[in-house]
Amino acid sequence: MSFYEALSRYKGITGAFGAMSADSVGKALFASVPCADDLAALLSSAASSRLEEMAARSHEITLRHFGRTIQLYTPLYLSNYCENRCAYCGFNSANKIPRKKLTLEEVEKEARFIGATGLKHILVLTGESRAMSPLSYIKESISILKKYFSSVSVEIYALNETEYRELISAGVDGLTIYQETYDEEVYDKVHPAGPKRDYRFRLDAPARGAAAGMRNVNIGTLLGLNDWRAEAFWLGLHAKYLQDRFPDVDIGVSLPRLKPHAGAFTPACEVGDKALAQVIMALRIFLPRAGISLSTREAPKLRENLIPLGITRMSAGSSTYVGGRTASIKSAGEEPQFEISDKRDVAEMMAVLEKRGYQPVLKDWF
Repeated sequence: MSFYEALSRYKGITGAFGAMSADSVGKALFASVPCADDLAALLSSAASSRLEEMAARSHEITLRHFGRTIQLYTPLYLSNYCENRCAYCGFNSANKIPRKKLTLEEVEKEARFIGATGLKHILVLTGESRAMSPLSYIKESISILKKYFSSVSVEIYALNETEYRELISAGVDGLTIYQETYDEEVYDKVHPAGPKRDYRFRLDAPARGAAAGMRNVNIGTLLGLNDWRAEAFWLGLHAKYLQDRFPDVDIGVSLPRLKPHAGAFTPACEVGDKALAQVIMALRIFLPRAGISLSTREAPKLRENLIPLGITRMSAGSSTYVGGRTASIKSAGEEPQFEISDKRDVAEMMAVLEKRGYQPVLKDWF
């Protein structure tokens, strides 16, 4: 069964969140093997009055499976050329912004700069344009990055399984790809044009990457596009589906919230800090061994406070500009994909984690 078929059974889940009882939340909190109903209960309005209990449970589960460690990584944008018209994204092809693609010399310059921080995990991003960022260019960039980093993940346009195998042969070991929203109607509305408009091809991409042999696959939903409880529920089911189907692959989730960017887009719903915390805890309890990433979209103090609730990966020293760590790029007037809130560098983040009793991990495999 494909995940699309599994998802169809829960399309009407939104109305269930207000009908959950306190008893169902209590059962879900300590279920030995949480089921979909337990996840729904943990995301429900009834659970919002039991967040302290959820926090204690989530913290205990995280310590048991991950200890007091946080893996650090950083993004590297190769290009912002894009063929899509995603309503929520600064790289939208309709936005009149300066476009840039790094030369291979610039890729090496960025790699050398980031590598000097000690980081060994890097996430490579491009706008979704096969014409301007073809697979051949991405593979050439990877060959340079592998000289500086032990682990290279990609967050690019969706590929077929054969193409994912090509990237793995080039040195890629991780895939990050967000569905953005699991509601097919909402998906169609916010993706009016471009290759990304194909909902099913996007939805099945994580499974194709896992089948191709990716060591880790990270999925996510963009909170603010739709009802946050429903999106978190569907994201949890997707991660569980991938864990069950690909037990040897490290499956992780990310929970980005909409942030300001070039263009005009009004979020469909408000996702407050309390809601974000509830989502993190619900997913940790439902997915004990899944990594949970928290990006620099969030404010510094909030990021620190969310760590004990289930976070295992954090970005540091981030930039959402193409080659944004070189002054010449920003001076050209280029727009970032979105605005970041936590601008601390790698050394500062390491110091913060150590002060809170956590071990920052710069490299977790050979």
